[in-house]
Amino acid sequence: MTPSPTTTPDAELVEATARRVVAEHPPTSTPLPELMGAWYDAGLTWVHFPVGLGGLEASRALQPLANRVMREAGGPEPRTVNTIGYGIVAGTIRRYADREFAARRLRPLATGEEKWCQLFSEPGAGSDLAGLATRAVRDGDGWRVNGQKVWNSLAHLSRWAILLARTDPDVPKHKGLTYFVVDMQSPGITVRPLRQITGRAAFNEVFLDDVFIPDSQRFGEVGEGWIVANSTLGDERTSLGDRVAARGSGVIADALALWAAHPERHDPVLRDRLVRLWVRAETQRLTGDRARVAASKGVAGAESAIIKLLNSELAQAVYEFCLELLGPEGTLIDTYSLDAPDDESGPTAIQRKYLRSRATTLEGGTSEIMRNVIGERFLKLPQELRADKGIAWKDIPR
Repeated sequence: MTPSPTTTPDAELVEATARRVVAEHPPTSTPLPELMGAWYDAGLTWVHFPVGLGGLEASRALQPLANRVMREAGGPEPRTVNTIGYGIVAGTIRRYADREFAARRLRPLATGEEKWCQLFSEPGAGSDLAGLATRAVRDGDGWRVNGQKVWNSLAHLSRWAILLARTDPDVPKHKGLTYFVVDMQSPGITVRPLRQITGRAAFNEVFLDDVFIPDSQRFGEVGEGWIVANSTLGDERTSLGDRVAARGSGVIADALALWAAHPERHDPVLRDRLVRLWVRAETQRLTGDRARVAASKGVAGAESAIIKLLNSELAQAVYEFCLELLGPEGTLIDTYSLDAPDDESGPTAIQRKYLRSRATTLEGGTSEIMRNVIGERFLKLPQELRADKGIAWKDIPR
């Protein structure tokens, strides 16, 4: 039974609700949209969300408990059903959309029937996101958008996107941005895949040519898109770092399994490296617990940037260790094509994960940007010199 909005669910109630859902909808035999729809209706998709919008108004710290019940019953890790939708978009919808819009969009997002992508970065605006050039101009009861986005994961599969565009070039770059939701089936949108180092094409470049977006699909006030975007980026950092649920799981599990499979390659130096990596992984896991607690009290703070930084650099260190342990075998890969298996499968999965890990210190904000965020916003260190500070975007040399 779903609790009333005045009830604060505890761990026992969340677990009991999750067990009831998987008993009534066995994950191994229930179609995924039906299973995740029942999960959403029971308030287990985001337990900290409002009742009726996929939540129970519980503590966010209880989400791993519900997800564990799903996994143990043979179901998916819920966030993998719609990675960007769950971890990046849903929180922004909850904070900035009216209830009617949220109710229409959150359930199909949760079931995976409507995938989402993020249209933020551009060829000339990645780390300096506020320098983006995509323009949105008023047109009656909506906006006309023209520009190009890049590094857009899953855009080729998505029905909806979150979009940051420039609505006022006459003010400093951070003040002239507005945040929109765009239907990826709108006329004027072209999606082109980009081949990754792994051979696959999971992200894309997106061209917007005179795309119309109704003003009802604007989040926040005109010109305040940077504020909305920062809440989204905080969720993204938390999502990228919040992927280790148990001791010894995550990327370190690959290193431990590979070590166990190759006793003939053991030596004291590699053993010492593995122990140090395990300690880093455990530190990351504990920091992730702190991040979840902080996020349960509001928008993610310093912990989200810290855990994202730790997670991305640990992944690279772990797979570098794995390739060294494999020796010459680490240079082999089974196939290099757009039809290559996902990173989690195949006879050369470790090699693919090594290649994929090269992106972890770039996606969701580079490690350099994460260090700036931590230093400037949370440690209150002096800001880096910015030559374009206070200058209208149109007057910044490009």
